[in-house]
Amino acid sequence: MKITRFLICLAILAGAFKSISFAQDTLKIKPVAPAVTTPSAAPVLLSTTRLGIAGMAHDHVNGILSEYQQGKVIIVGIAEADRQLRAKYQQKYHLPDSIFYDDLKKMVLATKPEAVLGYNPVAKHIDIVEICAPLGISVMVEKPLAATLAQAKRMEFLALKYYIKLLTNYETTWYPSYQHVYNMASKDSIGQIRKMVVHDGHQGPKEIGCSKEFLSWLTDPDLNGGGALIDFGCYGADLMTWLMDGQRPVAVTAVARHFKLNVYPKVEDDVNIVIEYPTATGLIEASWNWPFSIKDLEVFGEKGYMHALDRSNTLTRINDNTSNATTTNTLEPPLDNPVTYLQLVLKNRLLGINDRSSLKYNMIVMQILDAAKRSIAEGRRIVL
Repeated sequence: MKITRFLICLAILAGAFKSISFAQDTLKIKPVAPAVTTPSAAPVLLSTTRLGIAGMAHDHVNGILSEYQQGKVIIVGIAEADRQLRAKYQQKYHLPDSIFYDDLKKMVLATKPEAVLGYNPVAKHIDIVEICAPLGISVMVEKPLAATLAQAKRMEFLALKYYIKLLTNYETTWYPSYQHVYNMASKDSIGQIRKMVVHDGHQGPKEIGCSKEFLSWLTDPDLNGGGALIDFGCYGADLMTWLMDGQRPVAVTAVARHFKLNVYPKVEDDVNIVIEYPTATGLIEASWNWPFSIKDLEVFGEKGYMHALDRSNTLTRINDNTSNATTTNTLEPPLDNPVTYLQLVLKNRLLGINDRSSLKYNMIVMQILDAAKRSIAEGRRIVL
């Protein structure tokens, strides 16, 4: 019996080895194809929102066109009457002829975007809202909201009448360092805010190489609403409105300088604005005369200080303790990108009401800028 079992085991083992040998031979004859991998073949969509573009004369349009070229966003139509400008960007970003239109209304009626992004002169932001609002199409424009307070009031009326979202995009909204300062201040980490200082600007739009199409309206007092005051003063007004939880200032005082008459003959190139709140003071230093590009934010509280040095780095000092440096590189998605933020706002009507992009806060920004203009013109403190 034992011998029989032993022979059976040998037979089983022999069969197993034969099967393995056969399998190996088979593999040699018919090798298994490796799994096909396509790294980075299909970029992840930032947003599924159908976007329309109004105008291409603002150099910030490069950002959204770059994302379109990479397959990250959906652009259904671009309205731009300047054929040369269209050709410039069409060649640079390989844009199809089919998405171009001479007229904004024709574009939105033909392509039915869910939202329109404005990259045209500030004074023409109102034209986008006049067309889009009655059609129920939300709008996001590049900062600031409008060239004048009167334009902003008309845009606000249309947005509220037709229940659309009207948002303003600021570069600094997507700075992790600024969000960190706000979060810490909101937690009372530095005590009640007493002073805010914002430095914004660069060597000048011509000096840093802005396109001729951009310069043609950025340095025009009617098309832009001013010079450095509008271009960079709006950042500080928006940030302070945010930090002060939507409070309207008590008063605004501003002084404008014109250092580069030969370069910017029509508009001021340097502005200082003092904004008074019941419990705090804000100072905005906006200029086309900095020795380098700068965007920073300082907040002084009763017991501490925070300084957003740039996009990522902050300094914190509580009482007399040594400064603590922090690097914050990312924001939590989808609140890390204007397009994903826009998509979220369109899906949730409760969002975009009390933040840096909101219509409510940007109407206060426009009141501050309007008061600053009047203060410069009249040489006095403007009480709001």
